[in-house]
Amino acid sequence: MSLSMYRVSVPVFVRGLGVLSTLLEKASAHAQEHGIPSEVLINARLAPTMMPFSAQVQRASDTSKLAIERLTGIPSPHFADKETTFVELQERIDRTITYLESIDEAELETAETRTVTLSFGEFKPVFRGDDYLLSFAIPNFFFHVTTAHDILRHNGVGIGKRDYLGPYSPPAPPQE
Repeated sequence: MSLSMYRVSVPVFVRGLGVLSTLLEKASAHAQEHGIPSEVLINARLAPTMMPFSAQVQRASDTSKLAIERLTGIPSPHFADKETTFVELQERIDRTITYLESIDEAELETAETRTVTLSFGEFKPVFRGDDYLLSFAIPNFFFHVTTAHDILRHNGVGIGKRDYLGPYSPPAPPQE
């Protein structure tokens, strides 16, 4: 059985955003427990030239929803990148997941052959849909999830690899 564009996109993004949501919960609890103002973690970054934690969450949200928009043509919600609290970042993740879960598998059936053109300044690559998803969108999404994880861990939040991987429930064996 081949993998569908739906299966390698929507559930992957939803799972990653769920992991990010759990990281936000742990960061909020850590800040409360240690008397750290939440904005310290929300504005934390690994390097001076790097985007802060809040922007990593925002970019993970944008990458996932815009990937599906580009592959289906179904407009995604626009968010203004004004989140300054853990609650607001959680709400953004929730709204992103709601959009992703509104996409029907059939809406991605021909996405692998769709042309996706990006325009970021002078960077204007043109991809076939499957190449865009597998070589650009998914790696970009996980870059931001990983960076968010690393910022929190660097700032003392008690998280590790298991938190990054998230919960796992093996699929049920096939019925005979």
